[in-house]
Amino acid sequence: MRKLVVLKLDGDLHLGVQVTLEIGEEGKRPTTEITGKLPSNLDMATAIDQWQLNYRSLWKFTRIKAKKIIYDGSISQRRKEYDTKASEVQEHLNKWLLSESFRPVREKWLKHLMPDEEIRVLIRTHCLQLKKLPWHLWDLIDRDYLKAEVVLSIPESERVKPALQTSTWRNKIRILAILGHSDGIDVEQDRQLLEKLPNAATTFLVEPQYSDINEKLWKQPWNILFFAGHTKSEGDTGCIYINKTDKLTIDELRHDLRNAVANGLQLAIFNSCDGLGLARELQDLQIPQIIVMREPVPDFVAQKFLKHFLEVFSSGKSIYAAVRTARQRLKGIEKEYPGASWLPVINEHPAVVPMTWQLHRKMFAPKSGMAILLTSLLVTSLVLGVRYWGYLQTSELQAFDHFMQLRSQLVTEQPDERILIITIDEADIQYQLNKGMQMRWSLSDQALAQLLEKLNKYQPRTIGLDIYRDGILDPKYLNLATRFQEDNRLFFVCKVATIYDDGDTDGIPPPSGVSRERLSFSDFVADEEDIARRQLLHLTPPSKSLCTTEYAFSLQLALHYLDQEGKTSSVTKGDYLQIGNVVFEQLNEHTSGYQKVDASGYQILLNYRSLSSVEKIAEQVSLRDVLDEKIPLESVKLLKDRIVLIGLSAPTTNNPNDYWKTPFSSNAKPKQKQIPGVFVQAQMLSQILSAVLDRRPLLWWWSGWMEALWIWGWSLIGGITAWYYLKPLHIGLAVVVTLLILFGLCFGIFTLAGWVPLIPPILALLATQIIVISWFKHLHLSKRKQLNFGHD
Repeated sequence: MRKLVVLKLDGDLHLGVQVTLEIGEEGKRPTTEITGKLPSNLDMATAIDQWQLNYRSLWKFTRIKAKKIIYDGSISQRRKEYDTKASEVQEHLNKWLLSESFRPVREKWLKHLMPDEEIRVLIRTHCLQLKKLPWHLWDLIDRDYLKAEVVLSIPESERVKPALQTSTWRNKIRILAILGHSDGIDVEQDRQLLEKLPNAATTFLVEPQYSDINEKLWKQPWNILFFAGHTKSEGDTGCIYINKTDKLTIDELRHDLRNAVANGLQLAIFNSCDGLGLARELQDLQIPQIIVMREPVPDFVAQKFLKHFLEVFSSGKSIYAAVRTARQRLKGIEKEYPGASWLPVINEHPAVVPMTWQLHRKMFAPKSGMAILLTSLLVTSLVLGVRYWGYLQTSELQAFDHFMQLRSQLVTEQPDERILIITIDEADIQYQLNKGMQMRWSLSDQALAQLLEKLNKYQPRTIGLDIYRDGILDPKYLNLATRFQEDNRLFFVCKVATIYDDGDTDGIPPPSGVSRERLSFSDFVADEEDIARRQLLHLTPPSKSLCTTEYAFSLQLALHYLDQEGKTSSVTKGDYLQIGNVVFEQLNEHTSGYQKVDASGYQILLNYRSLSSVEKIAEQVSLRDVLDEKIPLESVKLLKDRIVLIGLSAPTTNNPNDYWKTPFSSNAKPKQKQIPGVFVQAQMLSQILSAVLDRRPLLWWWSGWMEALWIWGWSLIGGITAWYYLKPLHIGLAVVVTLLILFGLCFGIFTLAGWVPLIPPILALLATQIIVISWFKHLHLSKRKQLNFGHD
């Protein structure tokens, strides 16, 4: 961990300096503290002033509008004089720091710091004269502690209010680069360097007006403010030339910069000027870190510093390491540009968190990947556990219904022309009574005999009677009894015994005299609220049941019809039903959204046709129209070689319980929320026929491990988006977009007959995001508290 050394200097070179040394780890309270004293040093004060004059006499064209200087002597002579003055300053500085009154401070440093440690040396003083000293040439730093870097600061500080996380937590470093008045200097090189930065979004303002700068600083958050161009410094005050005619002082930018700091500004780089006075003004605005040049800087030196600094800083190293490396690289050009390595200076507010290029997004990069991975695995396991015990089943089935409804609105299918439904409602019952027919059921023996007789001449292939007839036929209609026994096209229903029947615990028996091959059960399997989403094909009736058939009504009708199409049934090696080339995969417990369900018998999912109404599954004619031969010609044509379903289409005393809800019921009108069972039977029948003859897909689902991977994948996406888009507005948009993509994928797969989890991945995604955001915020705040605690 990086060490923090704080040197508090109170005084000046004329009166002497009181010194306090604090040593500790970065982000923690100092563990060592000692006081000392540095004597007055007028020779040092003179030497630094003479060095400054000699340096400024070397450069006529720099990134500063300096006062005019009279040049005497050759340039080589001035360089020799500069070298002499620079050596004198370094010699005076190190002799001063070897003073007897300062020796306890130096010894404490040597005792508690190792030469190979990375050290931030924070010089805290108000004295501009002391800030001008080349502290980087202190022999401890320049010779022994090569990973130490000096930072200038002020003695007093107030704890800075944390910048808004909406602006400081982001996916890219945002840079506002102001390229001001550039007469005689090449700011294009600066622009090219900034444009090549990795993981950065740079906005350039080229010779802007003040209004342009004001708008950018107020309306958008920035991490780094960069200025290149001419500046001017007078005493403690500096100004920047933003274009050929306009200049701005820091005081004029005060409110703009305070707002920028509040919105996340971390670093200001003025690659242009003799900026110690400028830095002091900027520090008063609580800008966390500022890099300036202590003296006028030649154009080439400014470009080289920026290049070397950005190369190191953008690679993830600390700002201190980056400035130290850039300074060392500048030593290589000091024969042509004397004093180049003296120029860069870091000024920082002592009570803020130092910036890194990765900022908050990468602050915890070594741990973030593993943390997100472990969080997503934990959340996925919890979601799978909750799902396994059936707590998500209701919401998943509601999502299933919603997909069914949405698909019917976007994808339109045609009614099944292989089926015709003869409906019986109250008007048909009244019709029979008016004809003097003896009514024991909703369909009298006389009406049924006439109906079958008339249907016979239309030559349907299969006839299914979806009405219970559990009594003895009227002896007057012997031909009806004969037809029951001999007509192989005619299929009947009975009801299997179940403890849930109201008063019919032994079930409802079939008509007498009908062969077993043409008997079938009419039982449905319904979910909560009597919604039919599954289709029961086969079951083993209880021993007490009066209905002993094992096959469903829809399956019997379909097999009879398909047999004449050359499509026969068989059982696969996996004990699945196969008709023709189509395998009907069995629904079991823990299948997709069904986790806690009675999956006894042989069940499949019911893939309703996408129609404007469930009842429009097939052409319909009324019983009275058939008996009165009022069937439209088109319907007559439909009867030939088709399947005819006969059933009740309105509530009667004979079928009070044969009404069912469907996945479309929640969106239907009140009187249409339940539909007669005959229409559900038609949907089931059509599903089998369409699958075998039309290759219409049956509903399918993924295996358990595929669903687990799917849920985990979205959990992982939730964690990654939370890590990547940490700005609340951005993460809010990311959540919306991600959920829309998830919904779109699930619905898109559903249109292809696939039912994949929607609710579990939503929960996993959101839960992981909440946990990751909370965890990163906790680490962020903890880190900030530690660093602020260490700076106090």
